[in-house]
Amino acid sequence: MTGTLNTLTRDRADLLETLRAHRFFLRYTVQGLTEEQARQRTTASELTLGGLLKHVAHTESSWADFIERGPSAMAGPDDPEQMARWQAEWHMAEGETLADVLAHYDEVAARTDALVAELPDLDADHPLPPAPWFEPGARRSARRVFLHIVAETAQHAGHADILRESLDGQKTMA
Repeated sequence: MTGTLNTLTRDRADLLETLRAHRFFLRYTVQGLTEEQARQRTTASELTLGGLLKHVAHTESSWADFIERGPSAMAGPDDPEQMARWQAEWHMAEGETLADVLAHYDEVAARTDALVAELPDLDADHPLPPAPWFEPGARRSARRVFLHIVAETAQHAGHADILRESLDGQKTMA
């Protein structure tokens, strides 16, 4: 990928490098965990490290779908199937392993990275689907969606760092 970064615009190379850095911090929080530890609650929250990683992958994938297909790719809060999937993404399913979750995250990241590198126009935009958390009539460019993915990944890497430190004292940046 380093060679690819040299052939990209600065904007695209910066997006990819920032995504790579925050993904590293998130992945670092689960290194060396057992399956039990990946599922373990370590705070008053329902969050687990495996579930948080799974959520980040699902969210990134959903936003990549939005970039490619527009608002029809994102079901709204009034879709019971979507809400059930959203609830499920916060927990590792029976039989699902941390390795499975990490492999899926790698696939999602590769797809997003390819979009960053190959999308013809980062200014291409779509209207956001109706939802209480979006301003009516708002639109998002691909660039802004990629920045949102960076923010989501960074925010959840911080959450994961707290969960991991509560589990066994490991710190990402110490």
